[in-house]
Amino acid sequence: MAGDARLLHRSRHVTLPATSPPSTNALSWRRFGNQGVLLDFDNGEVASRWCRAINESPLDARARPGWRSVLVESTLSSGALIEAISVLPLDTGAERVANEVTIDVTYTGDDLDNVAAATSMSREEVIARHCAPTYTVVCLGFSRAFPYLSGLDPRLWLPRHDTPRVRVPSGSVAIAVDQAGIYPQTSPGGWHLLGHTNAVLFDPNRDQPSLLQPGDHVRFARLSA
Repeated sequence: MAGDARLLHRSRHVTLPATSPPSTNALSWRRFGNQGVLLDFDNGEVASRWCRAINESPLDARARPGWRSVLVESTLSSGALIEAISVLPLDTGAERVANEVTIDVTYTGDDLDNVAAATSMSREEVIARHCAPTYTVVCLGFSRAFPYLSGLDPRLWLPRHDTPRVRVPSGSVAIAVDQAGIYPQTSPGGWHLLGHTNAVLFDPNRDQPSLLQPGDHVRFARLSA
């Protein structure tokens, strides 16, 4: 559509300096609106690192993370902006001390048995594999403070439900495709529900309303039902 053509333009690539990590040698980008570019990446953790690098730089730019993308808004021209971004130092993540949050979960989700059947595992193995990783908050979205978490065990990767539920209770701990997440508010949703947490992910009365922020690490801990 003509309207879409004004917003998103053909992807371009910029070759980065040889000192950049191998996974970031090509920066794929598209113009977005009049004062923005959309950077595309192979995975969410790399996108998070670029988002952090841009926001911590002196550039006249603001970056917002997506699952595998970063939207950058700036008064610079797209060419000048990409040139400036491409030479930013990119941390490896090793030197950064991430905030780690443990989420207590009661594993009584409506889809737990179905996930076990679909993955040819027992309920106990599904729970163990869900609890084992340290997840990374790649971005927040969908609803206020909904965390998209990378790090899900590949054995648990399942497509979303063909027909989403009309009502998913707040605090539902869920998985879909290669992501894990938590529903902060009651809402529709098509993810597989494994359990429930009493953690309050969004509270407008807190100094930082969202419990989790991009870049945070998350562990799930099992509670007795």
